[in-house]
Amino acid sequence: MRALFTVCKRLSEKAFVGPSPIPSWVPRRPRSAGGVPACNPAARRLVFSPLSEVLEKLRGQVEVRENFISEEEERALLRELEPGLKKKRYEFDHWDDAIHGYRETERLRWGPECEAVLERIRSAAFPQGSQLLGPVHVLDLDQKGYIKAHIDSVKFCGSTIAGVSLLSDSVMRLVSEDKVEHWADLLLLRRSLYIIRDRARYKFTHEVLKDEDSFFLGERIPRERRISVICRNLPT
Repeated sequence: MRALFTVCKRLSEKAFVGPSPIPSWVPRRPRSAGGVPACNPAARRLVFSPLSEVLEKLRGQVEVRENFISEEEERALLRELEPGLKKKRYEFDHWDDAIHGYRETERLRWGPECEAVLERIRSAAFPQGSQLLGPVHVLDLDQKGYIKAHIDSVKFCGSTIAGVSLLSDSVMRLVSEDKVEHWADLLLLRRSLYIIRDRARYKFTHEVLKDEDSFFLGERIPRERRISVICRNLPT
């Protein structure tokens, strides 16, 4: 199956800029019972931009939820996906040049445990009664694979995409199509859920950074093989 992407434009490498104040809507790592951040030395933010106006533009349209699925739920998803994925080869020449080093499929039927996970994703990302695309898109990126900056085609999916990340942490970058200096990075931790809606979908390109470029707030985020399980709604 082919990924439902359309390349908008390629973006040049952007210099890292120091952190800005963390607004209240940006999710943080959970804290321990004693009130000390679970991550040492401090709780990590999961969405970052050096410009507060960019964060305001993305308010309510970009969300990352850490530990959205359990290790056992990740294993259940992999048990269903791996047999089919292993029959495919990684490709490095995508039909619209948006992805390098990938395998993909779409899956309509799932076992009960996986279906329960998918129902949680749908409940978290889409209003009740939303018209959703039936098949779930599965994208398997090789350790050397990456997704170039692009904007999804409105012909194939609607206002919202929601994906769970399996096997590896990664960094997703959003860049305004009008002002390349307006950008934000999303830290997609293993087993986290990301949700991108509305203007963040159609006015910002998104990409998954190469392993050698995978940094968040100056911290190296090693990229291994990564599988994303993605739910989408229908275009209006």
